[in-house]
Amino acid sequence: MRREGIFLKRKTLRWGAFPRTRMFAILSAMMVVSLISACGARGSQPSGGAAGAGDTVKVGVLHSLSGTMSISETSVKDATLMAIDEINAKGGVMGKKIVPVVEDGASDWPTFAEKTRKLIQQDQVATIFGCWTSASRKAVLPVVESLKGLLWYPVQYEGLEASPNIFYTGATTNQQIVPAVEYLVKEGKKTKFFLLGSDYVFPRTSNTIIRAQLAATPGTSVVAEEYTPLGHTDYATVIQKIRASDPDVVFNTLNGDSNVAFFKQLKDAGISADRLTTLSVSIAEEEVRGIGADVMAGHLTAWNYFQTTKTAANDVFVAAYKAKYGANRVTDDPIEAGYIGVYLWKAAVEKAGSFEVDKVRAAAKGIEFNAPGGLVKINGENQHISKTVRIGKAMPDGMFEEVWNSGKPVEPDPFLKTYPWGSNVKVGA
Repeated sequence: MRREGIFLKRKTLRWGAFPRTRMFAILSAMMVVSLISACGARGSQPSGGAAGAGDTVKVGVLHSLSGTMSISETSVKDATLMAIDEINAKGGVMGKKIVPVVEDGASDWPTFAEKTRKLIQQDQVATIFGCWTSASRKAVLPVVESLKGLLWYPVQYEGLEASPNIFYTGATTNQQIVPAVEYLVKEGKKTKFFLLGSDYVFPRTSNTIIRAQLAATPGTSVVAEEYTPLGHTDYATVIQKIRASDPDVVFNTLNGDSNVAFFKQLKDAGISADRLTTLSVSIAEEEVRGIGADVMAGHLTAWNYFQTTKTAANDVFVAAYKAKYGANRVTDDPIEAGYIGVYLWKAAVEKAGSFEVDKVRAAAKGIEFNAPGGLVKINGENQHISKTVRIGKAMPDGMFEEVWNSGKPVEPDPFLKTYPWGSNVKVGA
């Protein structure tokens, strides 16, 4: 069901006229019209049915396995495949084995859109698990909407979106960024914020939200706001600006391997965690492995899951992940969100008794899953899930010590309707 102000407008395909001269042209035109009709039917009918024909069902797995984002996305792909293997070992979905079709988005947003179209039209997958950056998700969104596909998106993001063709298993803004700012102000007594991010939609929109939140918080301010391109590696000038603006916290929304360069150069400049607080929302255990545990020690991060989260389900999850991929591998929040997305899709399919997208979407409302990070529940209105918020401090062993949590799962509020200042944040800001 489409809700005004939440779901994005669908695009329609338009076809031109065909030549009608001579018999050959007429026959050719008839053939073309026939092909177009078939393609149009595929685009206008709920997808998923063809993918479940026979004794298997195909699903897409779409992540950056090369380029700047591969440092983060490869491990989410691994977790997705692990969930698929586990489900197959127990009989599959509705008696069908899942066949993953893995594609590389290559850290390039047009490639994500191209691969999505290929997965839906050529491979005829029942659903897609993938994307990391909001830029990749926004490139995929119009494709899954126009072709009636379904994406399970596993990463925290800036909110202000709810598509009928996407389920969001990562945190939305009120489940990560907003409570992280509240924690820094109330628990950390931080008042002067330096906002640092990669130059694309997630950091810029997130910082627009942070500015609105701080504007409504007496005694706080943004002393500077800086952006660098994805893949940027020279942070000398940014570090000089940090020194000059004298913040008491850097709120970091850098993504990909830029984090490696920034934190190593920050340490080389003599700025340690005990001298300047940083809080990141895209650095988890997997990124710490690339940056270096000694470099990250003492810095803060906000997520909904850590490898050290204490639940019985997490003990099983961590052990299984390490057994499959190696004792040196780590789990983290997007890894967990990618993993549980497969199980939530399975539950929705079995509840619907169908692989068809419309039926799966309708059945998904209210589904609960005992995830490694705790119980989650699908919100049928916006297709996000409830999640517990956690703040962690990086330890010398590369793990995070949880220093605060919300105490219970937080219901998703992607449009910040529950905050008095939320109306000041506009879509596309």
